[in-house]
Amino acid sequence: MTAKYDHDAIVIGGGPAGSSFARVAAGAGMDVLVVDKRKEIGVPVRCGEGLGSMDMLKQGLGLPRACYSTEIEGAKVYAPNGKSITWKGKDTGGWVLERKFFDKWLCELAVEKGAKVHTYTRAAGVIKDAKGRPQGVRLSHGGKEPYDVSAPLIVSAEGMESMIARELGFKTVHSLYDVDTCYEYEMKPYDHENLIEIFFGNKAAPRGYVWIFPKADKKANVGIGIGGMVQNGKKQGGLMGADPKPLLDDFVKKNARLKDASTLLDFGGVISVGAPIDEFVKDGCMVVGTAAKQVDPIHGGGIGLAIDGGVMAAGTAIKAHEKKDYSKAVLMEYDSIWRKEKGPALSNHLKLRKVLEKVSDDDLNHVIGALAKEDLDKVMAGDFAKVAAKVLAGRPQMIGVLRGLAP
Repeated sequence: MTAKYDHDAIVIGGGPAGSSFARVAAGAGMDVLVVDKRKEIGVPVRCGEGLGSMDMLKQGLGLPRACYSTEIEGAKVYAPNGKSITWKGKDTGGWVLERKFFDKWLCELAVEKGAKVHTYTRAAGVIKDAKGRPQGVRLSHGGKEPYDVSAPLIVSAEGMESMIARELGFKTVHSLYDVDTCYEYEMKPYDHENLIEIFFGNKAAPRGYVWIFPKADKKANVGIGIGGMVQNGKKQGGLMGADPKPLLDDFVKKNARLKDASTLLDFGGVISVGAPIDEFVKDGCMVVGTAAKQVDPIHGGGIGLAIDGGVMAAGTAIKAHEKKDYSKAVLMEYDSIWRKEKGPALSNHLKLRKVLEKVSDDDLNHVIGALAKEDLDKVMAGDFAKVAAKVLAGRPQMIGVLRGLAP
């Protein structure tokens, strides 16, 4: 490490993206500092906690039993009329996590590789040289007097807030159109089939869906995500955000299996469901995970993508460290790899999201009624042509909407 720097890399955020970057980079010998504004990694929980098994298998990480609540075999998708289709196969398995344990475990893996982690530490600003290049971060622990820490590489893994990423010059501002507002309860009792349940319908969840993620001991995460430009089902022209809680309360009241259940936890939040930011790197800095909008536009899931992004970014950072060259030209390898490996699938999912939000409840009933499990496999893989033809065979008037799926 060059003597004038305190660390080789400073990572802002100790979630899955930041911890994964730190684990890989520190494992290769880099001096990595991770700072997180929370007092405890993984707390509070701010998501549905779902993770696909393929996301962990490809990283070669075995998931400790304490990190997940229950195993998932697939999903059951409901139409507005109550009819459903079950999606279950060799690639549909996964877990409903216990994020407070999962995130801390990922962070501990980074510590075991040599990374340093400081909680209750907020990044207050970026330190730059005379030419405007980042040289470190101003930190504050527990709200006390700020202090400066230097590094040739700053990694934003801040999530939706992305304050430091914006100060570094990245365009991370979220438009209402590309944001879902969410609300979730942890409830008990709820009997389940080890399947995630997804409920579509413009009345129940305008431009979104309701989810039930089963957990152990007859518990479940019951949540809703709706488009950021609607308010209780009515568009507001972008002037107001959405309020998902009344819609979730109405869903719970009408669901026979939930109406008498108790609420053990409730919280709200927002998630990006748009395209990733235009660039992930600049001289001396990188953005990973939700801060980079590396989130699936269909369901808002980002844990697996965050881990992948952190690992990819770290692979490039290691090469930059070896060269002692943290220029944008060198760091762009991460940007290129991510867009080649992850970009096409997310682009297709964004296309599908924009089509789904234009489909009426009556059309949704037809679509879900017409599809089989194999059709869902094709749709999620981005193979829309044959599925669209199948839907149009029974409802040709949908051709105008489905044109949005064309290559």
